[in-house]
Amino acid sequence: MLTLRDLSKGYGGRTLFSNVSLQINRGDRVGLVGANGAGKSTLFSIILDQQSPDDGSVTRERNMTLGFLPQETAPKGDETVLETATEISPEVAGHRKVIAAHDRGDSVDDEAYHTALARMDELGVYQAEPRAKTILRGLAFRETDFEKPLKSLSGGWCMRAHLARLLVMAPDLLMLDEPTNHLDLESVIWFQNYLQSFPGAILTISHDREFLNCLVEQILELRHKQLHKYVGDYDHFLTERVERYEKHKAAYENQQRQIELMRRSAEKFRSSARRASQAQNKLRQIDKMEHIEAPQDDEAVIRFSFPQPERVGQHPIRLHDLHQAYGSHEVYKGIDFECTRGQRLVLVGPNGAGKSTLLKILAGTVPFQKGERQLGHNVHIGYYAQNRTDMLSPTRTVLQEAMAMERPSSEQDTRTVLGSFLFRGDDVFKTVNVLSGGEKSRLALVKQLLNPPNVLLMDEPTTHLDIPSIDALIYALKQYEGTLILISHDVYFIRALAESVLHISAGVLTYYPGNYNYYLEKTKSGARAGLTAGNINTELSNAQPHSEKALTPTKPQGKVRKTKEQKRREAEERQRRSREKKELTTGITAAEKRIAELEARQSELTNLLQDESYMSDSEQAKTTQIELQTVARSLQTTYSEWDRLTNLQENTDGS
Repeated sequence: MLTLRDLSKGYGGRTLFSNVSLQINRGDRVGLVGANGAGKSTLFSIILDQQSPDDGSVTRERNMTLGFLPQETAPKGDETVLETATEISPEVAGHRKVIAAHDRGDSVDDEAYHTALARMDELGVYQAEPRAKTILRGLAFRETDFEKPLKSLSGGWCMRAHLARLLVMAPDLLMLDEPTNHLDLESVIWFQNYLQSFPGAILTISHDREFLNCLVEQILELRHKQLHKYVGDYDHFLTERVERYEKHKAAYENQQRQIELMRRSAEKFRSSARRASQAQNKLRQIDKMEHIEAPQDDEAVIRFSFPQPERVGQHPIRLHDLHQAYGSHEVYKGIDFECTRGQRLVLVGPNGAGKSTLLKILAGTVPFQKGERQLGHNVHIGYYAQNRTDMLSPTRTVLQEAMAMERPSSEQDTRTVLGSFLFRGDDVFKTVNVLSGGEKSRLALVKQLLNPPNVLLMDEPTTHLDIPSIDALIYALKQYEGTLILISHDVYFIRALAESVLHISAGVLTYYPGNYNYYLEKTKSGARAGLTAGNINTELSNAQPHSEKALTPTKPQGKVRKTKEQKRREAEERQRRSREKKELTTGITAAEKRIAELEARQSELTNLLQDESYMSDSEQAKTTQIELQTVARSLQTTYSEWDRLTNLQENTDGS
């Protein structure tokens, strides 16, 4: 399907990769990994014809469709979220205006109206919308978001809309560059499970180990200007890479010993006139050998002793009867919360549940309407979020900014830590104002680690970090002796650090006194790992945790016996819900049957209109055209009804 032959590319005298070859077939699941700057995004650009290789060729199968999700993108016009997800063109927007005007009773030319209906059907707009809505819900969009202009949303939400467009498009080859960067944990789980049943091939750049382990069947590593192929997931790649290195090293050392013995023999033979020819033969044998290249060591793992924070009391932060709202949107109503010294807690829950809001309340960066926030003895809070980068001084160099603290580390130690977060060599002399957003985030992270507070609050700290840098961060935080509360979409990162979990949903805090695997076991969340694109959206929206300890506004109540009247009402309510579910199921089945019938008739009529002998009868052709337009309208109405019923079913199941 896609073939790369002997590709080479360099910039300014530096070779990124040389003689790289690759074959991707239908259904392949491939992860592309490598250090930052190795050339992964450049290789993507060559495949996409955005750049040309210095040497080599790229061959695509004829009529192959390709979809690409870059790391960053921005809206180009006034398109809505749903229009972006269905890739609505200006032509379709015009047809929609004509149809809407006709439906309002405005004066519209009949021919223009029927042409608009026919083109909408031909372009598959009506079939795409239900699928797009399902995917948008899975990516945490609400129904009320569908008609919002994309340009009114943040960059992360724009990326989700473009991701939905690609999934609706379902190309033969899906190329993704760091697709999980802008997704929360719930959306990452939905997305990776959706992709497991994706029909096309996938080529992805990712620094998310869990995502790669769940999805890919091959790993391609760009390292030392070459592309190395490994069959299996990311964990298997790590094991096999070490094995290959050890074998390579052993073969190289064995050959070097052999060469050294032959050279010694040649030197001895040279001292004898009778055996000079044998010496020359030995040297010629060495020259003719296929020499094994010396193995190149990977960069050493950073190991640095971070300073430890001052000791605090047993309970660094407490919240009591706290209320928080944004306008009419109520986030929390009377919650209680407390953390203990040295606790390592991860906040999880659906998008919009209030995880970041809780972190900001704990940090003291946002006001709340009612309640108490109490800090323990000697507490010093550090809050790491995206707006943290605004606190950097733009005129300082990276090194100066990293050392501008009350207790600065030595320059050598500071440069060591900067190097582990991708600031290497002369990069430390760049001024902050020329850094990218990702570089500023990493610099802010370095400052937190070099002078850590005794309570550290971190919101998505692994974004913009490659895998070695994530490992360095994990190593640093494992040494950290203070209290750590974090939000992350990186399951590997969570598993490495979190010792307890706080689930947040609909204003309710539910505490799980165990690690992430314990949380999955208690909530049975792991069962969702095998769900397919067809049913995971409903399953995720319906999933509710089995509470270990609910931190709700109300205090625990004793067991209350139900009266006969209460039992009767509950029974009636169960019967009512059962009837509603049955009616919805019947309606959905009828709608799906009607859609199948209409689509079959639509196909028959389309085939008739393509038959020249049939079209020779103008009256017959006109009648068929009118029927086709009627079928298209009926199909649109039935799709809308099916979508309405399925939404009701999801809401009923979730109630």
